[in-house]
Amino acid sequence: MKCTYGSRGRTLGGVSTKPPSLTERRKAATQLDIARAAAELFTERGPDDTTAEDIALRAGVALRTFYRYFRSKQDAVAPLLAGGADRWRAELAATAPGTALPAALERSIAASLAADGDAAAEGLRWTRGLLRAAEQDPALRAVWFRVNQESEDRLRSVLAGLAGPETDPLELRLAAAAATDAIRIALETWAETDAPVRGEGAPAALAVRCLRELMGGMRLLAREE
Repeated sequence: MKCTYGSRGRTLGGVSTKPPSLTERRKAATQLDIARAAAELFTERGPDDTTAEDIALRAGVALRTFYRYFRSKQDAVAPLLAGGADRWRAELAATAPGTALPAALERSIAASLAADGDAAAEGLRWTRGLLRAAEQDPALRAVWFRVNQESEDRLRSVLAGLAGPETDPLELRLAAAAATDAIRIALETWAETDAPVRGEGAPAALAVRCLRELMGGMRLLAREE
């Protein structure tokens, strides 16, 4: 299956290319500041010993500002966990025309988890800390699974734009689930170890391996020899 562009309006493969407004950028920046503060405290103290007030104080915002954006202390880390998936979908949507879908998925997954640069490496380390904290916190695990489910739902429209309008919706749904789970399982497996963010045992290599295993029996993701 070859990838084709399926954009309409100001979208590319289901991902909006319209630049955010100043208000939207400020809102996103505040949410990310709060998310980082929550991640720091969860890693240092654990969720049980962290309050919403603690997170607001660490982020430098009022408690009412915290609750304007988030329903609970665990919910506060969602932007941090979702950021990598957002970048991955945008990169996948920008795939060059004619690229086979399995190759496009592998390349975009490897690139999004490659930890090129300090910021990307730091993001993976935050994810590791949060996944470890989630082992003892059902509410934090629920946020992680919700973020993955939302990413899978959004990925379906990206894959539809790349695969073309004639693609079986069930195959698109299976492909989105396989790709999302490949990353989720890779990150969870990596978080259980002390493997580095790059190289052997790192998330990028694990995710590509998971994807190949999961997509083996899918027609849409069958690799062309």
